[in-house]
Amino acid sequence: MARENEAQAGRNRDEAFMPHVSTDSAVVDKPLSVSRPAKMVYLHWLTVLCVVTAVIFILARDQVDGRVLRQWLLEGHRHFGLFVLVLFFVRVAIRIRLGKLPPTNRSPKIFRVLAALTHITIYAILLAQPLLGWALSDAEGKPVHLLGLTLPALVNADEDLADTLTTWHLNVAWILLGLVSLHIAAALWHHFVLRDQTLRAMLPGRRRA
Repeated sequence: MARENEAQAGRNRDEAFMPHVSTDSAVVDKPLSVSRPAKMVYLHWLTVLCVVTAVIFILARDQVDGRVLRQWLLEGHRHFGLFVLVLFFVRVAIRIRLGKLPPTNRSPKIFRVLAALTHITIYAILLAQPLLGWALSDAEGKPVHLLGLTLPALVNADEDLADTLTTWHLNVAWILLGLVSLHIAAALWHHFVLRDQTLRAMLPGRRRA
């Protein structure tokens, strides 16, 4: 009996020095989110489509001849840029309504902060870039149209202002390209290296609540 008591006391001492491990499986094994709400996902990819189309239109315009075709491509660029602006406000409204979303990975806090800052910057550019393009057209004395409607002018016609806005519009486009490249690289890193749910959470066509 004395030996059994001594052995039990030894086990108690060992447990006292062991790190505490929660027995609450709901906490330890709490699953990460494997998808995002369908509205967020489809608006995300619709924004990507509009941005890519706007870029294709303006790059194609520099490669073709013919006044009519060049004007058509420019109008297409403006329209898809304005679609991005409309989608920005829709996405922000839905994001505010959804509130805080569950995480899709267990990255260190510093990486989550950097990712959040990158997303905020991209959102800011998706607001600023279409407005810069709209103001640029106004400064050049060219009315801006959307689906047959003439939009109000943001600025008066001004040749010097047009030159400044052209520079800003181009520079912001390069910044957006850099941030999107970083965003894509991070998504691929999560998918192929960390093998978490970050990329899968934003893929369309998944079963969603």
